[in-house]
Amino acid sequence: MTRPPFDPVSLRDIAIVSAQLGRPARDVAGIAARCVCGAPTVVATAPRLSDGTPFPTLYYLSHPAATAAMSFLEATQVMNEYNDLLGADEDLRAHYQAAHESFLSDRETLGLVAEIEGISSGGMPARVKCLHALAAHSLAVGPGVNPIGDLALARSAWSPAVCECLDYE
Repeated sequence: MTRPPFDPVSLRDIAIVSAQLGRPARDVAGIAARCVCGAPTVVATAPRLSDGTPFPTLYYLSHPAATAAMSFLEATQVMNEYNDLLGADEDLRAHYQAAHESFLSDRETLGLVAEIEGISSGGMPARVKCLHALAAHSLAVGPGVNPIGDLALARSAWSPAVCECLDYE
């Protein structure tokens, strides 16, 4: 199994992610997506945290502006709309199922954790539960893999092509 191409993690990356999250970064396995300025946007997190806790969310959105944009969409009930789309569109469901399988395959490159086997994040494959996780997956793997993450990113007021980072220096 080939590991996804995560950027290696530097001490600067950990400092930035910790500042973005407002807490110490935990068990970062790589940087899965970056802002155009180079700051981390999505971290890849180990499937088992160092304290032994299983952690199913491989792709974790850390960028504050991206996180705020996904929170705004969630507050406007966009998830209900996307769940309705999933229920009505067989092709969308098939692509979402494939995104779930892709996610699981990516996470397994970092290790197998029996407690979360078959569990991805964001509600995949049956529903839309967390736009943050789905957008993070889309940002990490690129457009065309996670259709709901792609829809959320297209609808949001945030763009990965425009830097909205704080000065982390």
